[in-house]
Amino acid sequence: MINELLPAKRGTKLRKNGNEVLKITIDQNELMNILLINSNSFKAENISQLDLIIKPNNYYMIINNGNNTIELSFNGNISDHEIIYDPYKYTTTEKINYKPDDFKQIYSVPEGYLDTLPKWYSFKFTYDEFNLIFVKPEMGISFQIHKKRSESWEILKGKPIIVSGNQVHYYVEDHSKFENSVNSYHSVINPNRDKDKFVIIKERWRGSFDEEDIIRVFNPNNFG
Repeated sequence: MINELLPAKRGTKLRKNGNEVLKITIDQNELMNILLINSNSFKAENISQLDLIIKPNNYYMIINNGNNTIELSFNGNISDHEIIYDPYKYTTTEKINYKPDDFKQIYSVPEGYLDTLPKWYSFKFTYDEFNLIFVKPEMGISFQIHKKRSESWEILKGKPIIVSGNQVHYYVEDHSKFENSVNSYHSVINPNRDKDKFVIIKERWRGSFDEEDIIRVFNPNNFG
């Protein structure tokens, strides 16, 4: 049995299981505070110990959305499981926000954008009818929901991992589309290790668009 402590508001690495069934045990009283990726499923409620059985070669990640550190127990050695995404890999590095020219000169960004939202792990160009979002390699945006709008995503480049509702989609092909309804969970992870392979998403919305209308249920980028 291997044990791991998971602090409040933190997540494990997103890993790919090996060739054996993996069983993860969590104190029953803490299961209500868990967000779980298990293969193609994303769950944020009604999790049971049965959900914590990971089949061979399936992806898994556990997020502690509670206020206390919890203990995870694994019935096998997970050290050789492939790490797909480490949400804290760059926690201690210098945070420098991107600038428009970092993308305009390389990706043929259309003229006419109205505003930008620069961050150290992503960049957004805002137009009248859509947003153009770039996500840095080995980074992800927060797992979030909106109360006042729904969003439509078209993947333009980068083969991301997409959380949309209760589904997880891996290495998504260009021009794939996703509908994120009001109050549904969604996120983007860029698993590429090449520093030049940004994920690019074209985002449209319906309803009232407000940058403050974001409930971040898991936000690893606010550490450090």
